Amino acid sequence: MTNSDVLLKVEGLKKYFPIRAGSTGGRERGVIKAVDGLSFEVFKGETLSLVGESGCGKSTTGNTILQLDRPTEGSVVFDDIELTTLRGADLRKMRQHIQIIFQNPYASLNPRMTVNQIISEPLRNFRSKMTTNDREARVRELLNLVGLDPGFINRYPHEFSGGQRQRIGIARALAVDPTFIVCDEPIAALDVSIQAQVVNLLRRLQKQLNLTYLFISHDLSMVRYISDRVIVMYLGKIAELADRDVIYKDPKHPYTKALLSAVPVADPAKERERQQIILEGDIPSPANPPKGCNFNTRCPEVFERCYEEDPELREVAQGHWCACHLFD
Repeated sequence: MTNSDVLLKVEGLKKYFPIRAGSTGGRERGVIKAVDGLSFEVFKGETLSLVGESGCGKSTTGNTILQLDRPTEGSVVFDDIELTTLRGADLRKMRQHIQIIFQNPYASLNPRMTVNQIISEPLRNFRSKMTTNDREARVRELLNLVGLDPGFINRYPHEFSGGQRQRIGIARALAVDPTFIVCDEPIAALDVSIQAQVVNLLRRLQKQLNLTYLFISHDLSMVRYISDRVIVMYLGKIAELADRDVIYKDPKHPYTKALLSAVPVADPAKERERQQIILEGDIPSPANPPKGCNFNTRCPEVFERCYEEDPELREVAQGHWCACHLFD
């Protein structure tokens, strides 16, 4: 990949949330380091996945890229435009190019709005010159595109299943022809049988519409199926970044190895033979991360240096990046 293939570039991205004394907000007593210095690139037409345990900062990363949460520090450049400096109408104009599919289809759709109103809302915001008939025609086209009956246009969200609601959310994200979509755990709230349908839909739409995805998930099986490259996050930082096949066949970071060892294998014989890595203890609080490597409290390969120095993310092989002192 070359610089001309880069659609999104993130450098030194941080998002700290203040901890204040009292329920009404008093003196600041500390910060929660939800995202702590991320740097990566997303190439045009690819799916880059963010994986990690709950609370590691995956969704906050997506929200900060979209400027739904303003970053504490760092740069987010989309198609050569610095998003962190945009305000008002300029930022609003960029939102038609960057959309999001939310995790919970039961909470992300307004129960008082019809499908027509939900999907046409972006059109009213960004295609104000469209007539009512043109908007309705576009909504019917989008419903057909995501595999729903256009005759459902005047129904309400409560009349649909979870998988159908998520398809409506996808149609809404596609309404203004974006080039980049943040998929924030779009299958987490769905039944397993429906998850595969939604992921297959996302893959088909990507090829058909030339979309670029940032796919956020903790489902490593689905990540392997949909991704081109994978970022493994731990406690707000990148532990490892590599091509999908490389990271699943040859993981370097002890945390990545532990995550992959927890993924069930369909073959009983292989399942009995493989060694599962059990991490002891809980993930530390992002309000009080450990000194040195933030994984040192749970790492099975920890040594003295890990307690003193925070490892840098470095390239340990072509296109394979890892933040671990084992590779210094």
